[in-house]
Amino acid sequence: MDDPLTSADDQTPSADTRLPATADRMTTAWGEPVLTRFPEDPRDLLRAWDASDEYLLAHLAEERVPLAGTVVVVGDRWGALVTALAAHRPTQVTDSYLTQEATRANLARAGVPSDAVRLLTTQDPPPERIDVLLVRVPKSLALLEDQLARLAPSVHEGTVVVGTGMVKEIHTSTLALFERILGPTRTSLARKKARLIFCAPDPSLERTASPWPLAYRLPEGIGAASGHTVVNHAGIFCADRLDIGTRFFLKHLPQAAAGGGERRVVDLGCGNGVVGTAVALADPGAEVLFTDESFQAVASAAATYRASGAAGRAEFLVGDGPAGVADGSVDLVLSNPPFHSHQATTDTTARQMFAGARRALRPGGELWVVGNRHLTYHVTLRRLFGNCRTVAGDPKFVVLRAVKR
Repeated sequence: MDDPLTSADDQTPSADTRLPATADRMTTAWGEPVLTRFPEDPRDLLRAWDASDEYLLAHLAEERVPLAGTVVVVGDRWGALVTALAAHRPTQVTDSYLTQEATRANLARAGVPSDAVRLLTTQDPPPERIDVLLVRVPKSLALLEDQLARLAPSVHEGTVVVGTGMVKEIHTSTLALFERILGPTRTSLARKKARLIFCAPDPSLERTASPWPLAYRLPEGIGAASGHTVVNHAGIFCADRLDIGTRFFLKHLPQAAAGGGERRVVDLGCGNGVVGTAVALADPGAEVLFTDESFQAVASAAATYRASGAAGRAEFLVGDGPAGVADGSVDLVLSNPPFHSHQATTDTTARQMFAGARRALRPGGELWVVGNRHLTYHVTLRRLFGNCRTVAGDPKFVVLRAVKR
């Protein structure tokens, strides 16, 4: 069977095949795969790759880098790298459920067999031997440290290590991590505001375990979670302290209904799980579902919940918002949604989370959101729910409440 990535003609859709509105072609030495982000949203105008992905792939082709043995791609944003390199049967390591879903869709669109690429999460054991290591530098320096430390025992003296990122993503501290954990490191000249990292593995370096996860104790005066321990795996927002938005939210969480009764509560985009854990501590009769698209986040939430000693029922789900939750089955959704997608500022994720929350809520169920004032979430919530009330606010944050009618 011919390699489906060898020519652009092989990628051309038939007359009765419709490409997603957000699809675009990436030109590479291995063909022109059609790529999208996930979930596909016609209002999301961001591409599934950037100049740093193009630079890395061009380098591999121009320098004829041997892509033999076990090829591992870490931090591939939307599967662009592994889709382009599918003929070399790479292993993808990602923290993102959305990245995995985008990768599956992009591979299928390219006609790549499902077993051509091995998909691993950052929580999975890495391959025992790595011959080529390609690293898309993440936004989080902590996540890079954790992943390099976990992968280092599998790297050998002959491993080809190439990192990539936009110039604004690569700092002296980034290079220092490669050098400390793997070996001597240098960078390329910039191309289209992207840069490559070249690292020569040094087997004589002492291999030390990843310092993550990190645990800290919450301050007093923030409600039911006061004084409890929070556990953060690498890459979680504000991993070494309680962020001020969540602190404000914890002081204004909805109280349990008078007379008790079971509530089904979703901590949507749970991060380290401190919000859902606070609900579980205040209302032992509640059933709390912690969900996030980050494998690191859900692992953190589970560890935070266990450390709290909460006695209620809890479930932990990695997925696309509340997509795994039955429609009309939830009483309360709590969310502190992100307004970045990697380096890009966008409200796409928040809009999708709010729409998913509405589907999951029972009639009369409530969505409570904390966000920066400037994000104007109230406009989106009024459009979706037909109502929105400000519960609390300060000069920086607001807590909003929307009810499903």
